[in-house]
Amino acid sequence: MGSMDKNATGISGHERCESYLLFQAETSLRESLRTSLYILGLAYCFLGLSAITARFFRSMENVVKQTRKVVEVDPCTNTESVRHEKVWNYTIADITLLAFGTSFPQISLSTIDAIRNLGQLYAGGLGPGTLVGSAAFDLFPIHAVCVVVPKAGELKRISDIGVWLVELFWSFWAYIWLYIILEVWTPNVVTLWEALLTVLQFGLLLIHAYAQDKCWPYLSLPMARTERPDEWVPEEAFLPEDKNNDYDNFEVLQVGEEEDRNIVDIFSVHSKRGEESLYQNMPNSDISESGNGNLKDKSIQEDSNVLSVWKQQFLDILVLESTESRKMDNKYSRVAIISWQLIVAPWRVLFAFVPPYQIAHGWIAFICSLVFISGIAYIVTKLTVLISCVTGINPYVIAFTILASGTSWPDLVASKIAAERQATADSAIANITCSNSVNIYVGIGLPWLINTVYNFIAYGEPLRIQNAEDLSFSLVVFFCTSIACIVVLVLRRMTLGAELGGPRLWAWITCIFFMFLWFVFVVLSSLKVSGII
Repeated sequence: MGSMDKNATGISGHERCESYLLFQAETSLRESLRTSLYILGLAYCFLGLSAITARFFRSMENVVKQTRKVVEVDPCTNTESVRHEKVWNYTIADITLLAFGTSFPQISLSTIDAIRNLGQLYAGGLGPGTLVGSAAFDLFPIHAVCVVVPKAGELKRISDIGVWLVELFWSFWAYIWLYIILEVWTPNVVTLWEALLTVLQFGLLLIHAYAQDKCWPYLSLPMARTERPDEWVPEEAFLPEDKNNDYDNFEVLQVGEEEDRNIVDIFSVHSKRGEESLYQNMPNSDISESGNGNLKDKSIQEDSNVLSVWKQQFLDILVLESTESRKMDNKYSRVAIISWQLIVAPWRVLFAFVPPYQIAHGWIAFICSLVFISGIAYIVTKLTVLISCVTGINPYVIAFTILASGTSWPDLVASKIAAERQATADSAIANITCSNSVNIYVGIGLPWLINTVYNFIAYGEPLRIQNAEDLSFSLVVFFCTSIACIVVLVLRRMTLGAELGGPRLWAWITCIFFMFLWFVFVVLSSLKVSGII
């Protein structure tokens, strides 16, 4: 069983090749032309995923900055003061909003693949293959990029080693657990309780990480938090326009260094700058002086500003050149920028309908972004099936290579910016380990839960995994190579004093080694699927 049976998807190979995406005339085109068009469409969808993820980060940042009012009374002077503190714990925010958000393209793709296969006794391999491949991409290429991103000689280490160890444990256990399901307890079968336990373990990860952050007795490792800076994001990392809250001129679709700087504020949950605006004492006299009329006027002004920002999102679509690009002397660069803006214009028009993040603490924009991501993931799923049909390449191979790399791009962007701009390596590495945990507990657990519940109700039978042997082999390869990756990080901590950065030579050697590990994973997994090994 080295390759996935095409009939497992419920559509025969001939019928699938006769299917089309937009118009029936596609089936009359040459296979090479169809393949090229579908690959271009896939690349364009990945571009759209990157763009909508930028807006998703904006909304997520505002969700994290949500505060609650705490009234305190000074026992000596009997004076009341109001303190606005953040609702979200930063560790929970890293695991849920950041890791879940950057992994949502893979999660939605896997869920869509599961829904497509409802009514069949066999689960599709597209979702699990993408998520396991995404885990490998997160651990190896993203670590490789993060190691060389800091400036030459600059060292960035994990300050909260306890939280990282907890996240690392649950990340490794996720893949051990998946192997136990596939090969030990119920080989090639997923039962309802196994799928349910997989999803529930994500909650255990949250509880354990929060307990470690709060140093709860008996539930946390006895490790002191060291070198935790007041400013998680250095002040110079923010641009002047950030202070004016002009966030939505974005975008990942821009050309140049701006594309990275526009996402840096997703980490301001760790920033001292954010705390200064959220933590302040307010005497009662100041509160009483603020009449209802002033509050009403302020509310009207804020609503007007939100509408202006939303209007500006549509007006920005008409702008093909930024102020900086107009100052360029090189006409070829300006033509390239204009051409690029024309290419991405359809995505900009579509995503302009996402409401500004200022509404409802960013929750509406957050949900709308997830809807758009799910829509793009659906198209990606259709294109992948067509590419597999036309080329004859096993869809599992496409899943853990092309799909995994394309859908993991938000992870790469987020970790790169964290490694480049933050004073420590905590969020950069936490995003990697947490994303891998989310991939299994939610990305694979939730689709399997959907399928197993349906099969239990409709047929009274468990869910069969058609390509379980290939998936199990990939898990073993990933586990072995990931141990090598973690050992290198530990050695860097022991010798250089930090996981990221350091002398340029050693940083590049580490980068090349991590990329080699990813190459080993991809080659061995591909050979297994092809039946060569």
